[in-house]
Amino acid sequence: MAELSKYEQALAKYNCELDDQQVAEAVKKIIAEKVPENDNLEVKKFLFGSIELTTLKTTDSDESVMAFTERVNQFDQQYADLPHVATICVYPCFAKVVHDTLEVDGVEIACVSGSFPSSQALIEVKVAETALAVKDGATEIDIVMPVGKFLSGDYETMCEDIHELKEVCGEEVAMKVILETGCLMTASNIKKASILSMYAGGDYIKTSTGKEKISATPEAAYVMCQAIKEYYDETGIQIGFKPAGGINTVMDAMIYYTIVKEVLGEKWLTNKWFRLGTSRLANLLLSEIEGRETKFF
Repeated sequence: MAELSKYEQALAKYNCELDDQQVAEAVKKIIAEKVPENDNLEVKKFLFGSIELTTLKTTDSDESVMAFTERVNQFDQQYADLPHVATICVYPCFAKVVHDTLEVDGVEIACVSGSFPSSQALIEVKVAETALAVKDGATEIDIVMPVGKFLSGDYETMCEDIHELKEVCGEEVAMKVILETGCLMTASNIKKASILSMYAGGDYIKTSTGKEKISATPEAAYVMCQAIKEYYDETGIQIGFKPAGGINTVMDAMIYYTIVKEVLGEKWLTNKWFRLGTSRLANLLLSEIEGRETKFF
């Protein structure tokens, strides 16, 4: 063991040899047996309060992001009986706009950083971008795990990259590590990437950027939640979970909720530890909560 890096030693504590078919069958069972009991108004309200309202468009501007943020302010005034969204997620160049416009207490300001969505940049560039986002008011940072380094087996460089960005964030700013699970191909790789990202300093692990062909899947979520549970049992450190990308329906959201509930338990069912990276879901959930088609956002 002395010849292994500290990250390889960490991996050795966990079973990362998973069978993709067994994972698929476990997920299918959870969906069939457990999702129906969560199809209720209380869960839908909770899911709404876990949304990270996101705009990551090429066409984003100061004006459009300001208007986007103002809708969150207006929602809080018009729907005082409902929870507000958990987070507004934008590019780092708009952190200050959101910070200066947002009036709702408890809504976090998240920025995708570290050369999102590819993570293909010099670490000095990633550090500078992240530091500037924090300076401008970001309270959470979403970075992408260096997927190429992981797939080539260079775990140490990959983890040091994550660790250095967490150092920039400090204790006050939570950092989410996006695994880009659609590029990892197997349950075993997703488990390894989850464990390594947590040991390297991630406060959350997140499925996807939403920029690849394959985004969040229930199978990836199941493996990631298993990893979070085992890490918690091993270290006592609670790590958050965020599925993102491809969450298109209320049923999609309820499936992820159910997986978190069944694998991780009630302790994770708060809008601090469970987030949903989506914007299109906001109006769909609001419509079901209100009992009529509602297009607020």
